[in-house]
Amino acid sequence: MLNIGEFARLGQVSPRMLRHYDEIGLLRPEQVDAASGYRFYSARQLARLHRLLALRDLGFTLEQVRPLLDHEPPVEELRGMLRLRQAQIAQDVAEDQARLRRVDAHLRALEGSVAMSSLDVAVKNTEPVRIAEANGEAAGFGHDNLGPVFERLVPVVLGHLGAAGVRPATMVAWYEEPADDGRVVAHVGFDVGEQDVDEGGGVRVVALPSITVASVVHRGDMEGVVAVYEALVRWVEDSGYELAGRSRELYHEWNDERPELSVTELQVPVQPVAERS
Repeated sequence: MLNIGEFARLGQVSPRMLRHYDEIGLLRPEQVDAASGYRFYSARQLARLHRLLALRDLGFTLEQVRPLLDHEPPVEELRGMLRLRQAQIAQDVAEDQARLRRVDAHLRALEGSVAMSSLDVAVKNTEPVRIAEANGEAAGFGHDNLGPVFERLVPVVLGHLGAAGVRPATMVAWYEEPADDGRVVAHVGFDVGEQDVDEGGGVRVVALPSITVASVVHRGDMEGVVAVYEALVRWVEDSGYELAGRSRELYHEWNDERPELSVTELQVPVQPVAERS
């Protein structure tokens, strides 16, 4: 008979681990001294320990291991379990590789010239949102081009909602694909939830679906937002994603008097590059 220390050395495990296997009924000692409580194992139990360790090394849980210790499974059953485990490991590897690309993207973003913390970037699914909006054309992106369009459209939408007794929530903007000459149509509106809103006067109601986006929170005025967008797009490309639709902006806090206190969430729709059709 082998005491717990000797058996642990043979099996290359710790005595603590053997005690744990005993407590959960996976590998009980051959004998337990009634007076001292010392555990003793036989050499033939080494085969059971080896099987347990081999299955754990393959990533099987203790509950999955238990029945395989108590009987010899048919070859087909064992083959099926191993193929399932193989698929799970392959999925884990793919997820880890994608995570590694995102870590690399964070590092490159930190080395960029734009003061955007890469750790602020999150890939998430948006909630569906119902928007009362108006649209207008700008000469291009950038605060100087879009600012006047916002100044014209926001009062139109707010006036329409106020006349209808509708309480607006978060302000939202999104953009169509720019024309060859750089002109872009901007859509500006407010989340109205399930409130009834009649269309008219240049205002319409649209439902924006749930989408997967790469999102970053921009704090401050909109003067430098184009550079932040460019950095976000680079992060998307470095992270193994590609752009998959029109960008959105959510104005969580808007402060005309102190623009530096404004909080805007920039969202760009994305999908893994592997999904490219």
